[in-house]
Amino acid sequence: MNKIVRIGVIGCGGIANGKHMPSYAKNPDAKLVAFCDIIEERAIKAKADYGDEESKTYIDYKELLKDESIDAVLVCTHNKLHCEITCAALNAGKHVVCEKPMAMNYEEAKKMLEARDKAGKVLTIGYQSRFRPDAMLLKDIVNDDELGDIYYAEAPAIRRRAVPTWGVFIDEEKQGGGPLIDIGTHALDLTLYMMNNYEPAYCVGKTFHALNKQTQTGNAWGDWDTEKFTAEDSAFGFIVMKNGAVIYLKSSWALNYADPIEAVTVLCGTKGGADMNKGQNCLRVNTVEHGRQVIKEYNLKSGSVAFFDGVSGGSPADLEAKCFTDVILGKRKELCVTADQAAVVTRILEGIYESEKTGKPYYFD
Repeated sequence: MNKIVRIGVIGCGGIANGKHMPSYAKNPDAKLVAFCDIIEERAIKAKADYGDEESKTYIDYKELLKDESIDAVLVCTHNKLHCEITCAALNAGKHVVCEKPMAMNYEEAKKMLEARDKAGKVLTIGYQSRFRPDAMLLKDIVNDDELGDIYYAEAPAIRRRAVPTWGVFIDEEKQGGGPLIDIGTHALDLTLYMMNNYEPAYCVGKTFHALNKQTQTGNAWGDWDTEKFTAEDSAFGFIVMKNGAVIYLKSSWALNYADPIEAVTVLCGTKGGADMNKGQNCLRVNTVEHGRQVIKEYNLKSGSVAFFDGVSGGSPADLEAKCFTDVILGKRKELCVTADQAAVVTRILEGIYESEKTGKPYYFD
């Protein structure tokens, strides 16, 4: 195929402006041609910033989907609308990038998969952390079997006091949860991807509303509204996979934890281990060589190494956008982030929340 992917944006808020629209605007294989938001001023501003005179604006996503010239859409709304809009877009014959998490629950995720299969279109989910240099290098290390059989992993996403106070992040009804579904989802996605293990057996989960009624919080973005903060402030899960491997998932927006760390993974295998605990510019691998313990540190600060299909540089969001358009245009066979993988992430998150509600382990089968 030799064409430009014409893209419509549904939801012109923070994630669209901070991630998607800047990346697609610089993608030579894409053109942003339509902008939709229930707040019309946002759509108008998005057109001014990333569109041209021919770009259209909408306040109703259903009207945008009627435009047959649009090839694909970016679903950048709050979580509660992910399933509804994604299914409608697929049914309208559009390819879709849906922001993470894929859905509020596994039933919604399955509906999205069914709509994708029926439409025969491309569906991917916004887990851009997979496109970081440290993540791509670690995937190569795992694929080369340098760690052996990975049987223990940690998935940390911990902020000290950095609760997002804008939008609907702290609204459990619209988001489906708090830090677990917001940032824990990135850490879990990375971990499952590195382990190449998408078969959970059961999990045990615990959530806390320990700090969300506090005032004078020292929060990075100012004090949160205690009346609106209905989601958990911390959540933890212990996941047992069918092959016996275990994952400890830790997530918090506001934990009294001195060394916050977010959207990383720790892997322990039979040949060695790896972690991202020193930041995204340093990947550590520990092993034994010649009967001695060794720790290797890979320096990722240099910008001249091609980490993605021969492309040097580019932010994770840029590479995520390129992957999507490349698959649509036939330049690449497979997505990096498949919707089937993302559905398992959603399934496990739901299991952790359900375990909290019942006080019992949640079994997936």
